[in-house]
Formats: sequence, structure tokens, C-alpha cells
Amino acid sequence: MSQWQKICEVNAIIPGTGVCALVNQTQVALFRPYADERVFAIDNYDPIAQANVLSRGIICEHLAELWVASPVKKQRFNLSDGRCLEDEQFNIRAYDVRVVDHTIEVLTT
Repeated sequence: MSQWQKICEVNAIIPGTGVCALVNQTQVALFRPYADERVFAIDNYDPIAQANVLSRGIICEHLAELWVASPVKKQRFNLSDGRCLEDEQFNIRAYDVRVVDHTIEVLTT
């Protein structure tokens, strides 16, 4: 059964950065690219570096889409759908995320 899990207040994430949250025993990277309340959620696990590091990556834009560059090997993962720009065999999970009354919620399954 899917349900929304409250994570934190949106203002707990500095615009232009990411943080890691534990969602159903899985590390999820949350990103707030701008000063508004848009938030994205993808797996924190970088399958290329084989480490939980994506929340520490650099947010970037490529072809009008938002990506995070892994801090280890620099491959980029799309913040909307989790695909890997450099090699699609390394695509990761993207999560549905919303902000309700300034609180970030992630849809769990």
C-alpha cells in the first residue's frame, strides 16, 4: 500500500543543495534546486560508484532538465526520472514527492 511519508520542512534544505533521508529503510536523496518549494527525490545510491553519495552531488542543468552529478565519478542522474545521462543501464529510482504546508512528503510503496 502506498502512503505519503513526512520527511522535513522544506526550509530545512538550503536552496541549491540536497540532503539524505531514510524512507522505508532506504536512503533517498532530496534536492531543492531553487528558493521555491520545488523538491525532487531519487535514490541516494550511486550504482556506478557503489556508494550512498548522490545527496552530496552538484545540481546541474542539461538540455533544460535538472540533473545531479555524482560527487564520486561525476555521472549525471535526472532529478525527475532517475535516468543516467551517460549510461542507461545505471538508471535509478525517482520518487513522487510533494510539499504540503511547507512539509516535504515522499510517496512510499
